[in-house]
Amino acid sequence: MKDISAAIKSRGTIHALNQALKLLLELHLPENNNLTQFVEWFRYSSPYINAHRGKTFVILFDGDAVDDASFSNLIHDIALLDSLGIRLVLVHGARYQIEKRLESANLKSNITNNLRITDEASLQCVKEAVGSVRMHIEAMLSMGVANSPMAGAKIRVVSGNFVMAKPIGVHEGVDYCFTGEVRRIDASAIQHQLDDGAIVLLSSTGYSPTGEVFSLTAEDVATKAAIALNADKFIYLTENLKLHDKLGELISQFSLSQAKTYAESKQADFDENTQRSLNSAIEVCTKGVRRAHIIDRHIQGALLLELYTRNGIGTLVTADCYDTTRQANIDDVAGIIELIEPLEQKGILVRRSRERLEIEIDHFTVMERDGMIIACSALYPYGNIAELACLAVHKDYRNNQRGETLLSHTERRALQLNVEQLFVLSSKTTHWFIERGFEASTIDALPIEKQTMYNYQRRSKVFIKQLSTRR
Repeated sequence: MKDISAAIKSRGTIHALNQALKLLLELHLPENNNLTQFVEWFRYSSPYINAHRGKTFVILFDGDAVDDASFSNLIHDIALLDSLGIRLVLVHGARYQIEKRLESANLKSNITNNLRITDEASLQCVKEAVGSVRMHIEAMLSMGVANSPMAGAKIRVVSGNFVMAKPIGVHEGVDYCFTGEVRRIDASAIQHQLDDGAIVLLSSTGYSPTGEVFSLTAEDVATKAAIALNADKFIYLTENLKLHDKLGELISQFSLSQAKTYAESKQADFDENTQRSLNSAIEVCTKGVRRAHIIDRHIQGALLLELYTRNGIGTLVTADCYDTTRQANIDDVAGIIELIEPLEQKGILVRRSRERLEIEIDHFTVMERDGMIIACSALYPYGNIAELACLAVHKDYRNNQRGETLLSHTERRALQLNVEQLFVLSSKTTHWFIERGFEASTIDALPIEKQTMYNYQRRSKVFIKQLSTRR
């Protein structure tokens, strides 16, 4: 199976499938089970392949990952992401290597407030360590040995003076010397390299206009880069993933506000790695990045499992919308009526009386902006299946993915009610639901109670979606 995985990683999409099928046959694996399983997996991942193509991801990993014997596997997965059309900015740390250099030079590591004080002697060790790590990563990404996962990859890696830095200076009476922070990211230069098909590699050092070199934290570089580039995803490959709920289970998803609340309540209990990763995710989502993923880098294939499977294996932090999404109350009835009446008149939605809305208001979720109801949806559970109904967005607010946001919110609400499938009856907006994972079905698939209420004159089509814990 390792050879099969290698074939997928070393090629594109269709060629990878053909090569992998060939390998399966050569290994004389049982035809039906294994081939079917592989083809189903490939089909299952294709929506994510299409969704991520052309998007910009900033991926952060520390020096521990680079020094690990399994680092080549991470490099192979990064090469696969590149071959699938993702624009990649890699940011590496070098804490582990810097400590080793300091130790070899008989220099003491002086850390205050989780920051290393970098004097002139220490700066030399920082330069050597960071330079060595950067060159090692570039060498790994340059591999092209035949019959290896990197065969034919032909990856171009670009690094340079993309990070402008400034000194932290004296803080609370402590002079941090050559320890600095990001002043500016040269986003236009990075975008130019990405447009030209290169992977951009950023190190945990930066340069000042006066020609000085400063030691930076990899988190500072990565978060500032993600924000400056308006990245589609920020991915933190952490050494320890300990974002757990009260039962000790990994938390798979946070909204930004939930992440902030969790961080405030758990701050004293965090280990350093967990604190850094969550704070980084909160920072990028606060400043415009829509998705931040925190992944345990020790999991084999962690990047692929997080990005190309429905449920992922890490913790996802999603940016909050400017609009407020909440459960509806009786005071919202007038606003909902005003929103849905034009759609009812066009036959897009089933007519609902004020009395019916008042009775069923607890089923509704609304999106509010400056006191105005701009979107709504309703959820009607029938055991482990539920109906999504009355999904509507005001005509002036339909171009900013509010429908998708409301659908995602409704799906999470359904999951909290242990609903496994969501169905919708639609006559005029069928393609919108198909594009968002709903599949055509039949009336027979509906709950019996709903079948008896089906309006055969309206002839609405039935669509069903299998819910997941992640999006």
